[in-house]
Amino acid sequence: MTGERYLTTGEVARKLGISPRTLARYVREGLLEPSLTLPSGHHRWAWDDVVRQMQEYRQQNRPGT
Repeated sequence: MTGERYLTTGEVARKLGISPRTLARYVREGLLEPSLTLPSGHHRWAWDDVVRQMQEYRQQNRPGT
């Protein structure tokens, strides 16, 4: 993630086309893991990590696998 900044939960939610509450639910359910959790409890995300996690989830949950 060299030179790339971390995204807020709101920014990631917008890029995914979901609400921040839905993204928070994905975190609670273990579907996505933030790149960083601040002492305040807020999450920060590296976009490459989000994309990788989504690809891994899709591969693990393909029908017939």
